[in-house]
Amino acid sequence: MGGLQPVAVSRAWASWALWTGGVTLRWAANITEFQWRILLPVSAALQLIAFVIFFVTVSHHKAQPGKTKQAPIETWMKLVIAATVAFLLALVLNQVETVVLAAQSAHPVIPHWLDQRYLFLAAWGFPVLAVWGFNARWLPVFLGIREPSSSGLIAALAACGCGLTAALLGHLQVATLILLAASIFAAAALRVFVRPTKAAKTQGVSPSFPAFVRGAYVWLLIAAALGVFATLADTHGGIWGASRHALTVGFLSTMVFAIGQRVLPAFCGMRVLYSKGLMAASLAILNLGCLLRVASEVPAYELNLRAAWQILPVSAVTELTAVTLFAINLGITLLLPPPYPAVTRPLTSPALSHQS
Repeated sequence: MGGLQPVAVSRAWASWALWTGGVTLRWAANITEFQWRILLPVSAALQLIAFVIFFVTVSHHKAQPGKTKQAPIETWMKLVIAATVAFLLALVLNQVETVVLAAQSAHPVIPHWLDQRYLFLAAWGFPVLAVWGFNARWLPVFLGIREPSSSGLIAALAACGCGLTAALLGHLQVATLILLAASIFAAAALRVFVRPTKAAKTQGVSPSFPAFVRGAYVWLLIAAALGVFATLADTHGGIWGASRHALTVGFLSTMVFAIGQRVLPAFCGMRVLYSKGLMAASLAILNLGCLLRVASEVPAYELNLRAAWQILPVSAVTELTAVTLFAINLGITLLLPPPYPAVTRPLTSPALSHQS
C-alpha cells in the first residue's frame, strides 16, 4: 500500500474497525446469546465488508520499480492469491451459515460435521498458504538458503487444494493424507531443512531466529501427521485438538513471532527491534507451551489422565506469557523513536527493499 494515496490509510482503519467489530459481536453473540439471531449474521457481514475494503485497496497497489503489470505472476504471489481466495470463501461460508443458524437453530452453534470441514478451510486454506507464499519471498534472504523450487511450491499448492476439496466433501482421511503430502512438498520446495549457502541475516534480531523458523516447519509436519492419526483413532477430540494446536500455535504463531519481529520494525519507520533477548524468550516460551499442550491434550481427552488435565492450564499460561513478551517487545519498539527520521528513507530505499 506504500504507493497509494493517503486515502489508503483511512481504508485500513475502516477495515480494522469493521473486522474488530465483527469479531466482538461474534464473541458477544456466542457467549451471551443476546439477540444472537441478529448479531451473528451482522458480525459475519462486518467481517466480509472489511475483507472487501482490504482487497479492493491492496489490489490497486503500484507495481514495483522496474516491473510492469504484464510481468508473469511469481510463484509466491500465486500462493498468496490462492490464500486470499480461500479467505474470501471462508468468509462467504461463514455468512451463509450464520444466516441459516439464525433462521433454523435454537442456539448459535455450528453443527460439528460442518465445523470440522470449515476449520480445514479456515486454517489450511488461508494462513498456511499465505505463510508458504511469503516464506518463499523472504526466507532465501533471511536464512541464506537457495531460492525455492517453483515446481515444488506449485505441487504443494495443488495438493493443498485437493486436500481442502476432500475435506469439504467430508473425506477427512483422504484430506489429511493429502495435506501431509502438501506439507512435505512445501518444506522441501522452500529448502528450510537444507544447508544454507550463506550466513543468515540476523542483524538486529535474535541469533536463534533461523532455528525457530525451521522449528515451525517441524510443527507443521507434526500437525499434518496428527491429522492423519486423528482420522484413525480420535474419539473425544483430543487428537484433532492437538493437531490444530500444533498448526495454529506451533507453526503459524511461531512464524508470526519470528518473521513479525524481523520485518515489522523495518516496515514501521525503519526501526530496530527493542530486545533480541525478549524475542528469543517469547519464541522459546511459546514453543514450550505448545509442546506441553500438544503432548498433554491427547492423553487428557482420549485417556482422561488426571496428570495430563493438570498440564493443560499450565500450557495456556505459558503461551499467554509468550504472547505478552512478544507484545511488549513490539510495543516498546514502536513507541521508541526510530534511529533516524523515517521521512528521509523513501519506500524504494535499498534498506527497505532488502528487508522486503
